[in-house]
Amino acid sequence: MHHSRLRRILRPVLLALLLIAAVVALLVGGFFFWRDHRPQPANARIELFDGITYLREVRQQPRPLVIHIVQIDLDTPGLSFLVTPGDPVDGHEVRAQTVSQFLSKYHLQLAINGDFFWPWWYHTIFDYYPHVNDPTDVNGFAASNGDVYSEEKVDDPRPTLFLSQDNRAGIDQPIGSVYNAISGIPLIVEDGHLSDQIKPDEYYAGVHPRSAVGLDREKRTLLLFIVDGRQPNYSEGVTLPELAQIAIEYGADEAFNLDGGGSSTLVIEDATGKPQILNSPIHASIPGMERPVGNHLGVWVKGN
Repeated sequence: MHHSRLRRILRPVLLALLLIAAVVALLVGGFFFWRDHRPQPANARIELFDGITYLREVRQQPRPLVIHIVQIDLDTPGLSFLVTPGDPVDGHEVRAQTVSQFLSKYHLQLAINGDFFWPWWYHTIFDYYPHVNDPTDVNGFAASNGDVYSEEKVDDPRPTLFLSQDNRAGIDQPIGSVYNAISGIPLIVEDGHLSDQIKPDEYYAGVHPRSAVGLDREKRTLLLFIVDGRQPNYSEGVTLPELAQIAIEYGADEAFNLDGGGSSTLVIEDATGKPQILNSPIHASIPGMERPVGNHLGVWVKGN
């Protein structure tokens, strides 16, 4: 009698647990199916703001790719830039934040992730660093509105984009006193050709999400590049030589690689003033999830 009563009590509990397990399995399976079978978006060309044009190019070769390009006319009246300001904490240079948070905090109209940073790790969705507001350091030279907060490391020189207060730009060529500056590695385009700084190592030759910044030959158009990756059948990413070739196709005379992987993110301000992600970032293997990063490059046009 006792065992019969126990079975009657446990049966609904076990059935409930089996139902929960089945629902969880269905949700997990549905997520992975969605992640790996999303349709690619359409090609696009949009004038986002005065002097700022966005292009999206979708390719199937050499693999599924979604490429995002931003062309910024440096002669645009009212145009200004902002590199993430330094925010010293516990001996580190900045606090990590997502690109959307950076755009909202400083009331910008467009922003992209910036330099590599450290400390950083990712083991699981529950075990990664940095989280939002965690202290970190950018790896290359960085300045914001005239304040230099990260110096170039003598044993680790990196290409740097310098933007003067009046929007003159140069890569490794500061114009006047340093105003805004952001770095990356390596130089991928030099004099309109692939740079010899691209080495045949695993990171450079691997297929990943990528970010880059470049200038045309006249140094009057700033070019931003994001290639989505790690998303099968949607956009799988590119190697550094492939990224360089894309930059050259869109007019870059010089360009260098920014932090990529799960950091690659492009955000604009939408019509309601809220951040809108234009690409498909892939932090924690979740499409659309942003990674908190060390620094960023933001753009604003007065009058928009």
